[in-house]
Amino acid sequence: MSTGKVLLGVIAGAAVGAALGILFAPDKGSNTRAKLTKTGEDYIEDLKNKFAELMESGQETISNAKSSAEDLMEKGRSKAQEVKSDVRTAMSSSTTGNNHNHA
Repeated sequence: MSTGKVLLGVIAGAAVGAALGILFAPDKGSNTRAKLTKTGEDYIEDLKNKFAELMESGQETISNAKSSAEDLMEKGRSKAQEVKSDVRTAMSSSTTGNNHNHA
């Protein structure tokens, strides 16, 4: 289960618990509605903050993966050039060696 889903579940559970607590508390209707509105706004703000943190974390992970992939590609290019050079050297040596054997 992803961290985001767990976090969303915890926040949603807390919001429902707070709303039920306010609804069952003995208070005037206008006070109860005001408390519900305030609690809802607080939880929405918390959700926005947690979502922003999650997005930032995801972007950082993507950035790190991209950087690693670029490094790996560069190493691959370097190794390919090295092998290409080795093959050319081997072919050149082979061609030069064959010419001497035929003479």
